[in-house]
Amino acid sequence: MKKLAEPAIEVVRNGEIRFYPERYIKVYFHWMENIRDWCISRQLWWGHQIPIWYHKETSEIYCEITPPQDIENWTQDEDVLDTWFSSWLWPLSVFGWSNDESDKENKNLQYYYPTDFLSTGPEIIFLWVARMIMSGLEYTGKIPFSDVYFHSTIRDGKGVKMSKTLGNYSDAIELMEKYGTDALRFTIIYIAPLGNDVLFEEEKTQIGRNFITKLWNAGRFLLMTKEKFSENISANDAINNYKDDLIDVWMESRFNSTLQNAEKYLKEYKINEYSKTLYNFVWSDFCDWYIELMKIKLNDNPKNGNLIINKALYYFESILKILHPVIPYVTEELWHVLEDGRDDKSISKEIIAEYDTSKINNEFEKKFEEVKEIVISIRNLKATNGIPASKKLTAYILPGDENASALLAEFNTYILKLCNLEDIKIEFFKNEEVNYLNSVVNKFEICLPAEDVKDLSSNNEKVKKELENIESYLSALNKKLTNENFLAKASESVINAERKKQEDAENKLNKLRKLIK
Repeated sequence: MKKLAEPAIEVVRNGEIRFYPERYIKVYFHWMENIRDWCISRQLWWGHQIPIWYHKETSEIYCEITPPQDIENWTQDEDVLDTWFSSWLWPLSVFGWSNDESDKENKNLQYYYPTDFLSTGPEIIFLWVARMIMSGLEYTGKIPFSDVYFHSTIRDGKGVKMSKTLGNYSDAIELMEKYGTDALRFTIIYIAPLGNDVLFEEEKTQIGRNFITKLWNAGRFLLMTKEKFSENISANDAINNYKDDLIDVWMESRFNSTLQNAEKYLKEYKINEYSKTLYNFVWSDFCDWYIELMKIKLNDNPKNGNLIINKALYYFESILKILHPVIPYVTEELWHVLEDGRDDKSISKEIIAEYDTSKINNEFEKKFEEVKEIVISIRNLKATNGIPASKKLTAYILPGDENASALLAEFNTYILKLCNLEDIKIEFFKNEEVNYLNSVVNKFEICLPAEDVKDLSSNNEKVKKELENIESYLSALNKKLTNENFLAKASESVINAERKKQEDAENKLNKLRKLIK
C-alpha cells in the first residue's frame, strides 16, 4: 500500500484534490503517511467471493477472474473481499472500467472520468476516500475527483448520534408529513455548518416551515396585488422603463450583493451560509421592508402600479430560482402559479440571475440600515408604551452630524409613512409639561412626545439597561485597545476598526447619559 499511497498524498498536498473543510487534510495525511498493508479478506456471509481456488490433490493455487476449467477438482476460497475492495473502484467501475485496452474505446469512461465532486462522511476518509484516490491514480493515472465535501452527522439535541437502539431519533417521514418536505430539507441545511455535526430537535423544523410560509404568503400577496392593475407589462419592461427611486436603488444593491454572497458560499461549499444569506434577504429585506415600502409607492403612485408590482415580481421570481436547490417543491409550485403556460417547463431548467457589481452600493446599504434602525426604534417606543401604531405623532430627531441630517432629509417621506408620523422635526424636544419617550440610535437622538403615557418607568428602565450594555461593551473595547499583545499582532485596519467602534460607543454613551440626566 505504501507505493500506492505516495502519489495519493502528493495530489492532496499540491491542491489537485481539495477537502472541505480543510482540517480533514491532517486526518488524511496521518493515515496515508502511516499506511499499512491491506488485509482484503473477510469472514462474512455476503460479498464478492475471493477468486482463488485450491487444487484438491496438489494444493496448487489458481487465481483468475474466471474459474478453472476442471472446476470439479478445485475448491474456491470461502472468504469474501473486504466491502471497500469493490468500493475503492467505484469511480471507475460505474463506467464499465475493465483495466485493459478496451478502456480506450470506452466512451463513458473517457467522457465522465474523472468526476468533479464527492460528498461523504468524515468517518470514512481512509476506508473509502483515500482508497478511491489511490486506485484512480494507479489504474488510470488520473485523480477520481477534485473536490471532497465532508457533510455533517445529524445527532440528537444532546449531541448523541441517533440510533434505533437508543430511540433518540426523529422519523423523517413523520416530520415531512407534519411540517412539509421542503421545511425539513431547508432546516437541516440551515443548521448544518461546514464540518460540524447537527444537533437536531423536532421543534427546529419550524425554522423551515415558517420561512416557507413567509415565502408563500409573499407570492400570494404579489399575485393579488398584480390583479388590481389591468395593463399587462412584463417584468422585463418594468425593469427597462421604470425610473428608480431610493428604494429601488437599495433593493437593487441588496439583491446583487445577496447573489454575490450566495455564489461565494456555494463555491466554498458553505451551504448553510448560503441558506442563511437567502433567509435573511427574503425574510427581512424583501418581505418585511421592500414589500412594505412597495405598498407606500403603490398608494402614492397608482398610475405606475403595474411597473412597481412587476418589478417586485421580477425580484420574487429571481428569489425562487436561487432558492430552488434548497426548497425544490414549493419554489416549483410558486413558479408555475406566477405565470400561466409553464405546465411543460420546470424551474430547475431556469438560469439563476448573475450579480452585477456595478449595482452594489455598500454605502447606500449602510445608510438604509440606519433608516431601518430609526423606524424600528420609533415603532418600539410606541409599542412598549401602549401607544397605538395608528396614532400620529410628531417625532423630534436630533442628528449628530451633517451626514445624519442629510440622511433624514433624504428618507423623510418613508420614515414618516413607515412610522405613521404626523411630522418629523430636526430639533430636540424641550416641553417639560409633556411626557416624552426617547431613544438613541447611532448618531440620532429620538424624542417622541407622549401626552397620554402616564407611566414612563418602562421607557426609563429600557434607557438605563441600554446604558449598562454600552458601558460593558465599551469597557471590553478599552481593554482590547490597551492590550499590548493585541496591538502588536493585529493589523492596522483591524485596530482602526476597533477604535471606530470605541468612538461610536463613547458618543452613544454620552447621549444616553444626557437623556437620563
